[in-house]
Amino acid sequence: MDEVAKMEPGAGQVRIRNHAAALNFFDILQVQGKYQVKPPFPFTPGAEIAGVVDAVGAGVTSIKEGDRVMAIPRGGAFGEYSIAPVASVFAMPDAMGFEEAASIPIVYQTGYFAMTHRYRIREGEWLLVHAGASGVGMAAIQIGKALGAKVIATAGSEAKLAFSREQGADYAIDYGDASWVDRVKEITDGRGADTIYDPVGGDIFDLSTKCVAAEGRILIIGFAAGRIPSIALNRVLLKNISIVGVLWGGYVMSHPEYEAGAHAALMKLYEAGKIRPSVNAVYRFDDAPKGLRDLAERKVTGKAVLKF
Repeated sequence: MDEVAKMEPGAGQVRIRNHAAALNFFDILQVQGKYQVKPPFPFTPGAEIAGVVDAVGAGVTSIKEGDRVMAIPRGGAFGEYSIAPVASVFAMPDAMGFEEAASIPIVYQTGYFAMTHRYRIREGEWLLVHAGASGVGMAAIQIGKALGAKVIATAGSEAKLAFSREQGADYAIDYGDASWVDRVKEITDGRGADTIYDPVGGDIFDLSTKCVAAEGRILIIGFAAGRIPSIALNRVLLKNISIVGVLWGGYVMSHPEYEAGAHAALMKLYEAGKIRPSVNAVYRFDDAPKGLRDLAERKVTGKAVLKF
C-alpha cells in the first residue's frame, strides 16, 4: 500500500472515487507478468470499478461530477481513485449497488460480445459454458439463457454445480470427471453442444473438441488452466467446426463506440431481471492480495469485489 498523488483527468477522461472494484482472474496473470497486456512495473492492477465521478476532463459532457457510475479504467482499479476514458464510463441504475455494478462491465460485455457479435446464439441451441461458477461463467450462463439457449454448465464441486444451476443452467456437470464429455452427448441426444464457451483452455479445450456438435463452434475466452491448447486441424475439417477467438478488450480498443451499445443492451436485460451478478466474496481494500489468492485457488463463486 502506498500514498500517491491523485491524477488529473485529461481530455475525454473522468476521475472516479471508487466505492467497489471487482477482482478478475486476469488480474492475477497481469501481476505475474503472464498476461497479454503487460504494463511496466510498478503498476496498480484492476479493471472494473463502481463509484462516484469526482472530476471530468476537457470535452466531457455526457458525465458530470457526482454521477454514480460503473467503469472500465485502463488499469488502476485497486486504488481509491481511478481515471477512465469517458467511452468506458456508464451511469448506474438507481436501484443498483456499487458492489453489483463493479461486477458487470467486463464479464458481461465479454459474454455479450461473444454471443451476439463473434457468434449470434440461436434460440433453442445447446450452449456449454465451462467454469460456470466463475464470474465469466456466471455471466455467460445468464446471457445465454436470456438469448434463448439451453445451457449446460461445468464446474468442479457440488457447491459450484448448485451455483451454476442457480444462475440458470439447465444442467450442471462436474468436469473433474472426464466422463463429462459423454454426459454432454447424452443430454443433447448424441448431437453435442452447438456452442462451447471456454475460458479454461488446457485439457478442457481438448475434451471439448470431442463433444462439440457438427457445424458447431468453440468460443475461446481465455486460458485459466494455464496451458494454451492446440488442435489438429483434421478435427476442424471432419466435423465442420469453427474455433472462434473472443478478445473483447482488443476489439473495444479499436472500436470504442461498441461499449455504449453493448452496455445499453445489457442494462435492458438487467432491468428485465434476466441478468444479475452474484457477488459472493467482499474484501476490504487492504485485503486485495487475499482476494486474489482466493480467486487463484478457486475459492470464489460468482464475483469477488474490494469494498472501499
